[in-house]
Amino acid sequence: MERIFSPKNKDMTLTIHAIHFDADAVLLEHVNKKISKLENLHDKIMKVDVYLKLDNVIHQIKDKVAEIRLTVPRHELFVKHSSKSFEESFDQALESMMMQIKKVKEKQAV
Repeated sequence: MERIFSPKNKDMTLTIHAIHFDADAVLLEHVNKKISKLENLHDKIMKVDVYLKLDNVIHQIKDKVAEIRLTVPRHELFVKHSSKSFEESFDQALESMMMQIKKVKEKQAV
């Protein structure tokens, strides 16, 4: 399942990929709402891909994996986190992505 959202920043596209499951509206809204916070950190975000996956599908224990791939001019950033819930995995990945964006902006400012 793939969903495309249009955040406030019209130059940015957000695509949410749910792999091996159908994401419910609550999870999709959670991701969309949180991703909009990235626009405050960098005004030239061009593309964000969020991948939500079930890991260890063969075994009984299924970790929820969230990956974020973000494109800004001259940089492509990537983070991945896993936990027992998609929300927790996504929130951890988003925190890591925010730190990476801040580092990129600091380097560009120099």
